Amino acid sequence: MSAVSPASLGKVVVLMGGQSAEREISLLSGRGVLKALRSRGVDAHAFDPAQRPLIELQSEGFARCFIALHGRFGEDGTVQGALELLGIPYTGSGVMASSVAIDKVTTKRLWLADGLPTPRYVLLKQGHFSAADVAAVPAELGLPLIVKPSREGSSLGLTKVTQAADMAEAVARAALLDADVLCEQFIEGDEVTCPVLVEGGQARALPVVRIMAPDGNYDYQNKYFTDEVQYLVPSGLPPGEEAAIAQLVLKAFASLGCRGWARADVMIDAASRRPYLLEMNTSPGMTGHSLVPMSARAQGLSYEELCLAVLANASLDHERPAP
Repeated sequence: MSAVSPASLGKVVVLMGGQSAEREISLLSGRGVLKALRSRGVDAHAFDPAQRPLIELQSEGFARCFIALHGRFGEDGTVQGALELLGIPYTGSGVMASSVAIDKVTTKRLWLADGLPTPRYVLLKQGHFSAADVAAVPAELGLPLIVKPSREGSSLGLTKVTQAADMAEAVARAALLDADVLCEQFIEGDEVTCPVLVEGGQARALPVVRIMAPDGNYDYQNKYFTDEVQYLVPSGLPPGEEAAIAQLVLKAFASLGCRGWARADVMIDAASRRPYLLEMNTSPGMTGHSLVPMSARAQGLSYEELCLAVLANASLDHERPAP
């Protein structure tokens, strides 16, 4: 990684908090990023868009923005659009890729169109499904299966359904967080994640992280608030398998039009060893339990260096014309 001059980054705002169900995690991520940037001499400032109007970013003269928001109004293209209008370059994907990636079904449709593997699914769209439709899902996808909100992160509202009688409750739980509910084929096997970092205009995959959660339950609590989960970096996968996952994730990143950085979640079928793409996170977590910093460390990139590298890539979809 080439050295990034803190002075060249100008006055930086770290967006954190926000209004989504992932607010608590966003605050943890944002505080970590803010501390890291300041430790490297960056003129960085915290900003919570749930407490202050975004228009204040322009009047305060910020040169670029590190988005540490997660979920809705932070990772879904909305804040990216506002920053485009304000002319403040920001980290991560642009408006279109952000809005696509937050929607797991739209993401799947694009990946399938590009011939990329993702588990089979049924979409239960608000106002367009009945109790009979819900009851029919297990016959189509098999059991166990996964039920989750179509547009939510951090495993919020996710249920692993092992018997058909539990379907209605799982769908109701997911529907509390999003009107559209995604029912997905369960892939039995290894759960892994692979970050992508763009440097010098080139996207590269960082080391694959293998996740070993208690009873395979990598839920919100285990993700952020326990030390029960084991993370293996190096992953322990055969070298050829890890390389294939890295190439698949880079294709998935390009398929959605992502930029800057992201993290793809993947399941590896235990029997066939075929990898299946689950989702793409365009504003990955940066907490003490987060996976991108863990992967970067395995390649000799510290948390602080990672933050600088991500920030150095801040950009706009469209450069503003000169006044």
